Amino acid sequence: MSTWRGFCMTARTAQGFHVYSKCIYKHTQLCTLGFRKINTGRPVQSDFFKDLENQFKAFREKASEAMPGSDWTPFEINRSLPPERADIVIVGGGVIGWSIAYWLKQKERIREGVRVLVVERDPTYAQASTVLSAGGIRQQFSLPENIYLSLASADFLRNINEHLSVLNEEPVDLQFNHSGYLLLANENVAHIMEENHKTQRYAGAKVALLSPTQLKEKFPWINTDGVVLASHGLENEGWFDPWTLLNAFRRKAISMGVYQCFGEVTGFRYTTNPMTNTDGDKVEFQRIKYVNVQMPNSLEYQPVECAIVVNAAGANSGKVAEMVGIGLGPKDSMASVSLPVEPRKRFIYVVHCPDGPGLDTPFIIDYSGMYIRREGLGGNYITGMSPEEGEEPDTNNLEVDQEFFQDKIWPHLAKRVPAFECLKVKSAWAGFYDYNTFDQNAIVGIHPLVNNMFLATGFSGHGLQHSPAVGRAIAELILDGGFRTLDLSALGFQRIIKQEPVLERNIV
Repeated sequence: MSTWRGFCMTARTAQGFHVYSKCIYKHTQLCTLGFRKINTGRPVQSDFFKDLENQFKAFREKASEAMPGSDWTPFEINRSLPPERADIVIVGGGVIGWSIAYWLKQKERIREGVRVLVVERDPTYAQASTVLSAGGIRQQFSLPENIYLSLASADFLRNINEHLSVLNEEPVDLQFNHSGYLLLANENVAHIMEENHKTQRYAGAKVALLSPTQLKEKFPWINTDGVVLASHGLENEGWFDPWTLLNAFRRKAISMGVYQCFGEVTGFRYTTNPMTNTDGDKVEFQRIKYVNVQMPNSLEYQPVECAIVVNAAGANSGKVAEMVGIGLGPKDSMASVSLPVEPRKRFIYVVHCPDGPGLDTPFIIDYSGMYIRREGLGGNYITGMSPEEGEEPDTNNLEVDQEFFQDKIWPHLAKRVPAFECLKVKSAWAGFYDYNTFDQNAIVGIHPLVNNMFLATGFSGHGLQHSPAVGRAIAELILDGGFRTLDLSALGFQRIIKQEPVLERNIV
């Protein structure tokens, strides 16, 4: 038979706030073995008073800290809550958001000069577009801005440990495969490939055009039927591990003092300043004062006072913009122009083909839209394809359509590389593009009507590969007042207001 007795001690401040409590239980055991033996529990009692003394010592240290100017509080702090104040709040903890956070700290003029908070709603990153991507990087774009972004990002990735190494931590290994991209063109788009090649070479990209004969000599396992021209990236192209890059940015930024919070931004508190433009039209300018952050699986939320907000929420950035009134103004006014970014679901399939092409396999993009690249050394490959505009899959979930591979991808795959007539689908997943419905290009810069919201979204599939350079560009805008390294003015929100699309021809 046994009984329990508890000793409780609670320390309180003069105001009566509870700051520390602890219960220590002393176990008194009663045994009957022919006679009664009682354990007096003296060692436990001694430990109790020793522990009590330590409690009072800790309390005295707390009390000494509770002086004007200190950040001590008698309330228990929920460590998952964001800070009450930050200079810059970044909405979205994907690779774009963490790249921006890193560059902001890298460029700050004095240590702890900029207080940066990154808010990510998915603590598991299970639905993050970054980690669900194919992980490619290429310079083979049609727009000079995209080519320069890729060149700058490739240089960053080649020297990643000069940027993102952390003391006493393992070096960053992106598992970068430099096999390049191979784009194939039929007679309908060969002239566009030639024009793009001139732009790419002028920008400094190392890209070679191949005739069907040259293509067959270099890659004999390719069926060249229908191919009129091919474009092969000779350097700074290939693929890498997206999760490693995201984690490297995140680890480095946190080591530099960036705050991390897992929660969902549910709204903003902002002021409105009505003005009249030169045409006599009334225009309302907003300025965000607070960001409301709700904790995961909780009704608890924290308002965060801030000076600047960066909308890097990826596929959800359009909804985040609406929270501050973007796109909700009077019809035909500037305020009625929404942020044209929405989620588009894309499927990626892992197939196994032991007789498939070997180590020299580049990242192939067929003119049909089908792409494939090698994954590891065991005869595995990653493949996918964007659906037709009228056949976009449901974005309410991340379920994979297995028939899409059977009906849409495999015929093109087996035609282009006959070895893939015999393969096995091992696994598949789905992820979201932050798809810019206006011109399928990035939106980078400040919003003209919300003068403290910066945008970094709408990449339509190439955000991962451009993240190092875009992060630096946004940091320059915020801290330097303008672009310093790369001029990305053409990718600003003004083009959407003016209805002047900046089209990228090479979208996968």
